[in-house]
Amino acid sequence: MTSTAQQPAAGGLSARPDRLRHVVFIAASAAMGGFLFGYDSAVINGAVEGIRGRFDVGAATLGAVIAVALLGAAGGAMLAGRLADRVGRLRVMQLAALLFLASSIGSMLPFTAWDLSFWRIVGGAAIGMASVIGPTYIAEVAPTEYRGRLISFQQAAVVLGIAVSQLVNWMVLTLADGDQRGSLLGLEAWQVMLGIAAVPAVVYGVLALRIPESPRYLISVGRTGEAKDVLRRLEGEQVDLDARVAEIELAMRSDDAPRFRDLRGRFGLLPIVWVGIGLSVFQQFVGINVIFYYSSSLWQSVGIDPSSSFFYSFTTSVINIVGTVIAMVLIDRVGRKPLAVTGSAGMAVSLAAVAWAFSHKTGTGNDISLPDTQAAVALIAAHTFVLFFAMSLGVAVWVLLGEMFPSRIRAAALGVAACAQWIANWLVTATFPAMSEWNLSGSYVIYAIFATLAVPFIIKWVPETKGRTLEEMG
Repeated sequence: MTSTAQQPAAGGLSARPDRLRHVVFIAASAAMGGFLFGYDSAVINGAVEGIRGRFDVGAATLGAVIAVALLGAAGGAMLAGRLADRVGRLRVMQLAALLFLASSIGSMLPFTAWDLSFWRIVGGAAIGMASVIGPTYIAEVAPTEYRGRLISFQQAAVVLGIAVSQLVNWMVLTLADGDQRGSLLGLEAWQVMLGIAAVPAVVYGVLALRIPESPRYLISVGRTGEAKDVLRRLEGEQVDLDARVAEIELAMRSDDAPRFRDLRGRFGLLPIVWVGIGLSVFQQFVGINVIFYYSSSLWQSVGIDPSSSFFYSFTTSVINIVGTVIAMVLIDRVGRKPLAVTGSAGMAVSLAAVAWAFSHKTGTGNDISLPDTQAAVALIAAHTFVLFFAMSLGVAVWVLLGEMFPSRIRAAALGVAACAQWIANWLVTATFPAMSEWNLSGSYVIYAIFATLAVPFIIKWVPETKGRTLEEMG
């Protein structure tokens, strides 16, 4: 047994672990874009109060600076697919890495709030590209038997990136004695937070230089010999490479370009497209990104000291990871709808509890506090809200959007739903600073109402896709 395992044989027992390690390395390298997606999206959380103080901006301008990256993300997502078909998947990854790097350096050294906004748009474009190219590349290089688990690397990398950004922010703030504008390395602390994103950007760029191009792209541009070499390394010597190339070519010829006119229906769009838009909007209108973009500022606004507020931002990110793992374990066992309904109900209760707790805020200016009981309720409820979101809409919405549309409109419908999600994300992010100044508790009442409305919407309109083939979704 031992001597047999040590003999190198094409496609044999010893080759398979090596091949699997190679595939895992490739998928993890591509998923580094997801890590940067999460990191760059959430790192701004630690800089909100520093930006407000440095540039002396009001709530509306502050919200615009924070949210403008999401408009860049929408543009980057729309551009990524076509660009990947023209220049290749790896070139898009490398471009995204360069944009991440430029954005992190520019954001670290801004002159005004407006050039900071420009660098936020650049980073947003990189986020949009990474959100599209990572899953696309992994799906194209992953062997069939591992595809589902390898694609899940992307979502796992996103939530890990969020958590690491909050940990880094907390550590930087600690080094700056709890002051976002405290001096560190000749800069203010919040600038260092934004600049550290250059490190994973460089790592992403280096990894994108070490992995192979997608066989599907290579075949599409006539580089069949290179495609066979990649397929041999990915799927083993035992694979009939000519047959695999012919299979990919047939699939490419049968793929119709997405046409938005195919989505037209009685009410402007087909009902299933409206359902997809509704899912995307509900996912964002429960206010999840308030936690990821503003939680440090949020906790400070109710009297929690800066160091503790940054620590709680990190712990909610850890809870986000836990909830995502739970969802990945359960989604194929209990189904998409039960998770989405249960999670939405849990979010509604949690958000209502947060609203109740914040309604007891007392004081003004720098002298603001919550009674001990309400402070404890707010912290626990905020964490349970993130847990319920991560184990339901955080994962289930993306799974449903990938499965619920008929094949002939899937690409176009998914593009519309994803665009709706970015717009909804931008709207919530841009309005929160002004809403919190108007009425912080009332803002959370509004989020709780959307979480409550999501329950009957999902029950009545969203199809269950568990156990159904994609072809059955016509």
